[in-house]
Amino acid sequence: MRIGVVGNPRYEALDGLLARLISHAAAAGIELVSAPELMDLWPTPVPSLDLAEDHLDLLLTLGGDGTLLYGARVLERREVPILGVNLGRVGFLTAATAEILEEALLAVANGDYQVEPRRKLETTIVDADGERFQGELAMNDVVVHKAGSSRVMRIRLFVDGDEVGQYTLDGMIVATPAGSTAYTLSSGGPVLLPEVDALVVTAICPHTLSVRPLVVPGSSQVTMQIEPTRAEDIRVAYDGQPGGSLHHNDCVVVRPSGTTVQLIRLGRENFFSRLRKKLKWGDLSDRERFNRAD
Repeated sequence: MRIGVVGNPRYEALDGLLARLISHAAAAGIELVSAPELMDLWPTPVPSLDLAEDHLDLLLTLGGDGTLLYGARVLERREVPILGVNLGRVGFLTAATAEILEEALLAVANGDYQVEPRRKLETTIVDADGERFQGELAMNDVVVHKAGSSRVMRIRLFVDGDEVGQYTLDGMIVATPAGSTAYTLSSGGPVLLPEVDALVVTAICPHTLSVRPLVVPGSSQVTMQIEPTRAEDIRVAYDGQPGGSLHHNDCVVVRPSGTTVQLIRLGRENFFSRLRKKLKWGDLSDRERFNRAD
């Protein structure tokens, strides 16, 4: 089995984790190849990896959800299974922690895991002259937002060509079920189970009380047209990464991609247990402590 390794070098314990990887990989029949940014952290030399070209049986991401999203982004349209090992605080998309790294490696080497496919989004930017530009793929969300200004922007929203309405707001999020537990959740959007074939369109700080998140079919084409306002610095982001500037009358067209991200799941942990464990869903422990004190 050939496993590519990407990671966030900012984690202080990453070099020790890479040493553990090397010490257990050979016994499990695993060949390791490394992302270039990690080359200086391995205790012994490991071949460098070209994520866009090299053959991989699996991609191992060492970090948090951001590192996993980075791995999914550089794989582009290649449906290589991804095992996320969480080194941060939440890591909702990851399947393992540093404490069980060796057990996770053994499980994947033995094929003892499940694959959870997650939808990707693809984006086209259409300018006022009708010229089209291809955006990046996103696993979580595509966000149109203003930057560096307190002025609100205005977006005219369309779903499958039908106008929904005009929004005065700070930005707009189009999210997959995977992204429903990320930016859109903190903006008041609903949580979608991975099996739900839908997208969520969420306004960021809308300047009205009559706007609520929309759940639309997963096959929908969502168009966000930038209306002229005094807000000038308007941008698009893919999974939280800057994607470039937008101009008045530009249209950001978001649709489901034909490819998916293949997330590895280990053991019996399901979506709801991850909600309880990582997002503290339904956690009343503070209330219980207060009641005991009372």
